[in-house]
Amino acid sequence: MAEELPSDRSELEAGVSAAIVRCAAGEASALRVIYDLEAARMVGVAIRILRRRDLAEEATHDAFMRIWRSARSYDQSRGSARAWIYTIVRNQALTILRDERRFGPDEPLDSEAPEPNSAIARLPESSALRHCLEQLDTGRRSAIVLAYVHGFSHGELAGRLGVPLGTIKSWIRRGLVSLQECMG
Repeated sequence: MAEELPSDRSELEAGVSAAIVRCAAGEASALRVIYDLEAARMVGVAIRILRRRDLAEEATHDAFMRIWRSARSYDQSRGSARAWIYTIVRNQALTILRDERRFGPDEPLDSEAPEPNSAIARLPESSALRHCLEQLDTGRRSAIVLAYVHGFSHGELAGRLGVPLGTIKSWIRRGLVSLQECMG
């Protein structure tokens, strides 16, 4: 049975505040309540900052992850629950905007940039890691090697590889899972 959505601002604030308290107690369904009440507006705020829906959705997703992890730190005496969640989504959007501008796809690649395949080639041919890295698609392999061997941040990788920041994060996360399974 679906929860009835609040009809006015004070009910909305009370619903979000109660859901944050429930999130702090580890109740996962409370995050869904916040999502149902606020996600569309949160995406709208992020779109106004980022001017791209894909990045706005990424900022909103990251904001929900932060809300879940940080719900215990919410202090009602410092401001409303809705202000708290919108501050989180705004900060996530600004972080993405800063990273996109700093390492955007228009940035020329450094002619002396490390080549991911050269790091793999230095591994012994009998190496399980080399075998598993070679099984990954090119994008995931490049992202993982540039991040873990050469120390590039996600934002730097997005600019160097010319793909959105969320794609880089996904490639690395999924690539590491594939490596773990292959090496396991």
